[in-house]
Amino acid sequence: MGQEISSTHFSQADFDAFYAHLESETKSFSQQIAQGLCSHKLPVAGFEIEAWLVDDEMNPVALNQTFLQAFNNPLATTELAQFNIELNNQPVELKDKALSKLHAELDTTWASASQTANTLNAKLLMIGTLPTLRQSDLTLANMSPLKRYQALNEQILHLRGEPLKLAITGKESLSITHDDVMLEAATTSFQIHLQCPLELAHHYYNAAVIASAPMVGISANAPYLFAKELWCETRIPLFEQAIEVGGYDGAAHGPMRRVSFGTQYARRSIMEFFQINLEHFPILLPMQFEQPTTHMEHLRLHNGTIWRWNRPLVGFDDDGTTHVRIEHRVMPAGPTIIDSIANAAFFYGLAEELCDTAVQPLPELAFSQAKDNFYQSARYGLDAQITWLDGQKHRVQDLIASDLIDMAYRGLEKLGVDSGDASTYLEIIKQRNLTGQTGSQWQRQYRHQTGNELNTMVMAYYQHQQTGYPVHTWELS
Repeated sequence: MGQEISSTHFSQADFDAFYAHLESETKSFSQQIAQGLCSHKLPVAGFEIEAWLVDDEMNPVALNQTFLQAFNNPLATTELAQFNIELNNQPVELKDKALSKLHAELDTTWASASQTANTLNAKLLMIGTLPTLRQSDLTLANMSPLKRYQALNEQILHLRGEPLKLAITGKESLSITHDDVMLEAATTSFQIHLQCPLELAHHYYNAAVIASAPMVGISANAPYLFAKELWCETRIPLFEQAIEVGGYDGAAHGPMRRVSFGTQYARRSIMEFFQINLEHFPILLPMQFEQPTTHMEHLRLHNGTIWRWNRPLVGFDDDGTTHVRIEHRVMPAGPTIIDSIANAAFFYGLAEELCDTAVQPLPELAFSQAKDNFYQSARYGLDAQITWLDGQKHRVQDLIASDLIDMAYRGLEKLGVDSGDASTYLEIIKQRNLTGQTGSQWQRQYRHQTGNELNTMVMAYYQHQQTGYPVHTWELS
């Protein structure tokens, strides 16, 4: 949902006009798919990484507008809260040294962004949820001054008709209410993009769904929120409840949530999800665009206000050809750049192998089971018990060791990824899994062992992050 809008107040005529455009663009996109006019390029890789601006005490500092002006880099953009930013990359074909290229680019961008933050007496931090964050930080005064955020807040609260309620039970329990959508700003993620050939897009989507449980388990990095120890990846229930609005059948309590794991696999085409968007989700931001329907601005904006954990996206190649990407949203930011690229390598390899062996013509694992696996892994991390393709229960850590790393190797080989690259990054996954030390586990163990305050723990985390060494090598000191 990157487009800015020109107004925050909308009439019924605005909603009616937007729906007409949305309906037309959905039909146009369906026709493009039916006629095979979308991109058939080999897989292309990309990402978005969200980060925190913090002060010397590791508390959030609201200065992203000043930062972005000083950084002046088209790869950086704003986020909902003024203490968050987002960094992007230039997409690369998923072959040869693609992983090294992603790593080198993020290294360069991050180093430059960190330097800019330092000139503003701030630090740049990548972590799933910031343990030092207080609920009092999440005020509208700290919202980024963009109209789309103001309008989003107004529309969600209008649809709900009551404050947002957050209730999470993990190691401890948290139950609060909040008067605006700023709770969403407490989550920062590493979002992987996979552009894939049109005819395989629905299979890649289903593969991403199945892969979600082990991916969130191995990458977990968000155990603390408002000083409470909750899930291994608390970001998942937090984000779902921060925008608790459903579909037409009962608004906030409808059968389809705007933030969710979804309700089904893709059966025959990725188009199914855009039809669901049209039929089941009220319009939140009825902005009008000048472009013809071939640019599908209304379809893309509406899709951007529906936050599936695996979300199909529409974009365009350099020559203007429409393409489809799968956005894998389950992973948190951090702990380090090399950990992030290792996570990407694991996902790309696993998705490719699952797409090739486990989801055609239909997935071997029931969707309801894939969904349950995902939430179990988000809560319990590598200790979660999930049901896999063989119909048997496995501990996530054991499954990754016995099957999934080998599957990822095979997938990367099929993609034509350099074998040295594959070994470099998947070895990090192997060692993290072997030690059991994810970002989430390191945070918990550090605090339990030292008894230090959260600010001290986050400072130690930041110092380790600055070394660039992967999290499985971090000491608890």
